[in-house]
Amino acid sequence: MYDTATLINELQTHGMRLVDPRAGQQSRRGGAGPSDHKAVTIADRTVMIPVHTAPSFDSPFLAEQPDSSGASRLLRDGAEVAHIRFPERARFYELSTADGIPYSHIAALHSKDVLATTVLQTCIRYESRKKTCQFCSIGQSLAAGRTIAHKTPEQLAEVAKAAVVLDGVQHMILTTGTPAGKDRGAQVLCDSARAIKAVVDLPLQGQCEPPEDDAWHQRMFDAGIDALGMHLEAVTPEVRQRIMPGKASVPLEKYFSSFEAAVKVFGRGQVSTYILAGLGDTPEAILEMSEKLCRMGVYPFVVPFVPISGTPLESHPAPSAEFMASILRPLGQMIAEAGILSSDMKAGCGRCGACSALSTYEKLKVPARASA
Repeated sequence: MYDTATLINELQTHGMRLVDPRAGQQSRRGGAGPSDHKAVTIADRTVMIPVHTAPSFDSPFLAEQPDSSGASRLLRDGAEVAHIRFPERARFYELSTADGIPYSHIAALHSKDVLATTVLQTCIRYESRKKTCQFCSIGQSLAAGRTIAHKTPEQLAEVAKAAVVLDGVQHMILTTGTPAGKDRGAQVLCDSARAIKAVVDLPLQGQCEPPEDDAWHQRMFDAGIDALGMHLEAVTPEVRQRIMPGKASVPLEKYFSSFEAAVKVFGRGQVSTYILAGLGDTPEAILEMSEKLCRMGVYPFVVPFVPISGTPLESHPAPSAEFMASILRPLGQMIAEAGILSSDMKAGCGRCGACSALSTYEKLKVPARASA
């Protein structure tokens, strides 16, 4: 039998085949992430596993038909390796706003108890082929009619309250495409957070590019955002320029000055960054960057790159399980020693942890002082 960390890592790199694609929560092909995934509970962890990607079609893992409770056997090459469970479809998905917009077009359930939304479903980077991030599919959901371009504060508050009441949602992620203004999306995050916090006490993470003016960090915090994500995606200049030429115009120096300013406002471990492993950065480069981030109190959320259908990188190979383990094992120890555990994060991708095995590796290395 696998240990939990290894099994999650293997599943997230190989993907998983399904006897019943309708099992559990509805999955979607393409669009804003996590896409092409299915939520699965393994032991006490609910994680997102690729099911509609090229690697998953040839995966050695197969989930059998679940029973009425969502329980299923997971097989590898025909042999049972684990019992898993598919979380139920969100109840709030059955509702619509007064003007007829389905709640599922406004926010989505991730994992089993995390609400997520892309407030602005448009982005200045995505609108140019020369500038777009090669892995991004933010415009696909909009083009397919599965969402709306701008979720108003009132709509987000309405859906957030329903998700808490009906589905026990524990925290919410507010991300956004980057608008043209110098705030880089911070203003719409502030407006959204104020409206949500006025109707429900729900921890919020905001995600945007580094605002030009660091004063926006305090404004976001004062509006009700509890944690902040500013995502590097790639860590070396050459990979950044090749994979995301528009976003690479924001230099790493700007990210680090913004990280430093944000930690002063939100606190150590409440600021995070997303790093996609498998795009060309070496394990050594990712770990070197992560060590620098940990010293600053910024949580490096390293996830395996998943090729999303309809993007320029849809045929790019996913990283191997061995590649990911070479990063996640030492990184879990690094994070634990820095005292910025995902379990202490108030809200966000790091706290959710569903798109990476990282938090499971953290638990293997938590020092006695952190668990006392």
